[in-house]
Amino acid sequence: MSTAVMWFRNDLRLADHPALQASVSSADEVVPLFVLDDHYWGKGAEIRLAYMVRMMQEFSDRIGGLHVVHGTPAAEVLRIARAVDATEVHATEDFTPYGAERDAATERALAEHDIAFVRTGSPYAVSPGRITKPDGEPYKVFTPFFRAWGNHGWRAPAAAVRDVAWVRPEGRTHRIPEVAVPDGVTLPPIGEAAALERWREFLDADVADYDELRDLPGSDRTSRMSVHLKWGAIHPRTMLADLAQLRSSGAEAHARELAFRDFYADVLHHRPDSEHGYYDKSWEAMQYDEPGDDLEAWKNGQTGIPIVDAGMRQLLAEGWMHNRVRMIVASFLAKDLHLEWQHGAAHFMDRLVDGDPASNQHGWQWVAGCGTDAAPYFRVFNPMTQGKKFDADGTYVKRWIPELRDVPASHVHSPWEMDEPPAGYPAPIVDHAEERKESLRRYEDLKK
Repeated sequence: MSTAVMWFRNDLRLADHPALQASVSSADEVVPLFVLDDHYWGKGAEIRLAYMVRMMQEFSDRIGGLHVVHGTPAAEVLRIARAVDATEVHATEDFTPYGAERDAATERALAEHDIAFVRTGSPYAVSPGRITKPDGEPYKVFTPFFRAWGNHGWRAPAAAVRDVAWVRPEGRTHRIPEVAVPDGVTLPPIGEAAALERWREFLDADVADYDELRDLPGSDRTSRMSVHLKWGAIHPRTMLADLAQLRSSGAEAHARELAFRDFYADVLHHRPDSEHGYYDKSWEAMQYDEPGDDLEAWKNGQTGIPIVDAGMRQLLAEGWMHNRVRMIVASFLAKDLHLEWQHGAAHFMDRLVDGDPASNQHGWQWVAGCGTDAAPYFRVFNPMTQGKKFDADGTYVKRWIPELRDVPASHVHSPWEMDEPPAGYPAPIVDHAEERKESLRRYEDLKK
């Protein structure tokens, strides 16, 4: 009997899983392995660790038990592979900076014992590095990437893997640890079945109007699939195949969002330094303020700017935030508070259940002006105007800020203009008009 190791990471599913299919095709028995990586364990965002262990438990229950180990991946994967006399270890390819380094180290360790490390598939419709300009250079702007992405295409989703002969090694293993959900946080639904159910609900009820309603946080009509994509409970090809059948403006708009996810992964793949540093390094010379009380007010939803505070309170309560509001709160931090984008990006990664390094870091840089955008800096979002445009009746603001629930819609985005401002809600910590001027002044200084 031949045995292979299937090293699961952010891909705990059975449907459309190329690496799992490869492992099953290569051996009679498969070890379902999960490594609690020392790089993350006990150091990552508490909310994502809480979600991850629940994903592990759900998947483990479904397949009759994950084999869980704890330590340095290169050492632990090698130990398990040798324990079962495996000639191959299979995994989905990881394109994040840390993931690529971890897998390279694991491949070297396995090779010393003549064990192959087989990477098959990726978490993307089109893997990073596949799409380049005619001269071989990577795309730096989304629109031409999007055209090339659509022309490139992707394989149809594969069926779920069935009847796997799962085996577990004898000896040392770890129980799936318990991680408490942070106080006040409600986790989104967990697992492959939950992902498929949510996707079908979105297709049935909301995708037709997605292009019109996706920017309205009060309607809550987005797909909410980002968390399921982050954890690999569904593959984007499954979603793209369904969207292609609909041929509507809403379906096309949602496919475009999946293309953005692939684009940012491609950008980070080619520029791993941009995970924490500036994509456009000239912005290192910009004049920034030091973080202080203003940053804490922003984190806690106490800036006195309703749409900003509503978004930050949603983040604290759900580990998620509506995408339009993500842009608004990011612009406020970068261009009203004049703080470096890394402060906001780090807080998001601490709090988001769907926190993805490529999408998060490059979404922040796009807003801050130092990322993949041809004419970025003059985009200074006015949070009051944004609130009135996308949350006209204040539904979203009132949902998350109880202090403003009795404020009429005419003042809900600027309650300080009322004759008697609502008690318990802070006055604005900045004057947006003045801070916009200051942001543009600093930009002009940068260009000199």
